[in-house]
Amino acid sequence: MDQFSVDDRHVDMLTQPTRRAVVDLGSNSVRLVIYEGDSRNPVQIFNEKAVLRLAKGMTKTGRMDKDSLVQAETVLRRYAAVARAMGAEHFEVLATSAVRDADNGPEFVKHLQKTIPDMRISVLSGNDEASLSGEGVLCGIPGADGILADLGGGSLELVRLEAGKIGRSATLPVGVIRLADRSGGDLMKARQIVTAALQDAPFTGEAAGRDLYLSGGAFRALARIHIMQTGYPLNMVHHYTIGREEARDLAGVISEAGRKLIERMPGVPKRRIEDLPYAALILRRLLRASGVDRVIFSANGMREGWFARLMPPEIRAQDPLLAAGRDLTRGTLRDPALPPALITWTNPLFPSETGAQKRLREAACWLSDIGSHEHPEYRAEQAFLRVLRQSGIGLDHHARAFLALTMALRYEAEPDSAFLAPARSLLDMHANRRAEALGVALRLAYTLSAGTPQLLAGTSLRIAPGRLILGLSEGNGVFAGDSVLRRLDRLAQMLGLEAETEKR
Repeated sequence: MDQFSVDDRHVDMLTQPTRRAVVDLGSNSVRLVIYEGDSRNPVQIFNEKAVLRLAKGMTKTGRMDKDSLVQAETVLRRYAAVARAMGAEHFEVLATSAVRDADNGPEFVKHLQKTIPDMRISVLSGNDEASLSGEGVLCGIPGADGILADLGGGSLELVRLEAGKIGRSATLPVGVIRLADRSGGDLMKARQIVTAALQDAPFTGEAAGRDLYLSGGAFRALARIHIMQTGYPLNMVHHYTIGREEARDLAGVISEAGRKLIERMPGVPKRRIEDLPYAALILRRLLRASGVDRVIFSANGMREGWFARLMPPEIRAQDPLLAAGRDLTRGTLRDPALPPALITWTNPLFPSETGAQKRLREAACWLSDIGSHEHPEYRAEQAFLRVLRQSGIGLDHHARAFLALTMALRYEAEPDSAFLAPARSLLDMHANRRAEALGVALRLAYTLSAGTPQLLAGTSLRIAPGRLILGLSEGNGVFAGDSVLRRLDRLAQMLGLEAETEKR
């Protein structure tokens, strides 16, 4: 890939982690995102969008609007300047449906390449766009199984995701702007158009009983409405999951509501008001055609797929959940060797854990020193909020809640603290208890070891019939003082056992 030029004024930026800039030049909007570093979870350090609606009117004219193209050039000049100023080493514009389908698309691209010569422009085919969108979703949900629907202004990309692999795909000309134009604003006609278009993607029927992954701004706007309407405790669209019937009801309400009613709904982005009925209609048609059990909204899409393709294979192969735990504490761990030791140390406490539960425990061990640099009076709450609201794309909402609650208890938050309510409401009783036990166990480990693997190596935990036994090696600086015994007793009670110590 071409290098993006960096002038002498920005030589100091070369000491910073690699920065990569990508522009999504879509049918509805144009957005610049700049990522920093080489990590399994893309880290955004800049995100800016302009709504241009390039595809508006194209159904009749076959061309992108002249005034919109002038605005697009102005915006792209700014984005090029921003990417240059921030020291981006890669800078690429990904042009999608409007540019590839418009009669004046090639002319516009040629003009941009002449006027902004250091900006690389790739006009994606429908298959390219679908593939990148699929890779973006798999970047955050590596085991995704079902159908991905990425809705833009000009087209709808459908991708069959088969247990983490990208299968067949289709690009349908029913983006929200194009659908409104084709139907003349008649929702009944729009429904017929979408139903007919889905005949070109018969693989959607293979997702029965699986998941429907929704990407794209109009779909995410539906999620925000549902989050606000239900009082959901976490205001995050990524990984937001609802059942089939909930999704059907949401789509039904939006598709049948008039503009004035939609405007009064909480959480409605003003720029999406006219798109929402069409997005809801498409969602209802997809639910009927696919037979999925759940709908999972994704903030990931084509841009994250572009980023993932630039990552070395060894980084792409990482577990995003565990990578998020490591990334969040990079630079703050007092001893990077401690988390692996904690994973081994806590093994005996959870002999019957599932694979998913083990991954959460391992992630918690990596996060367990996250509050080391916080003020002592606020460590529990700060650690809780940092984990619950972190930007890692590999964490679903259950994982966020579990890990945040675990960290709060690791720093001895009162179990009934009000700030814990969002996490507790997202977890069932069993997960709440497991998070509490793991948090208390980690607190005990740090009390014993002072956060060092050397001292932790002189201790062990094991479960015997009716007993939790803490083993202590003599002469290594660890002893069963009051604080150790108190925390050991608490952990034993949580596990329904009696506490005991023994010398090794």
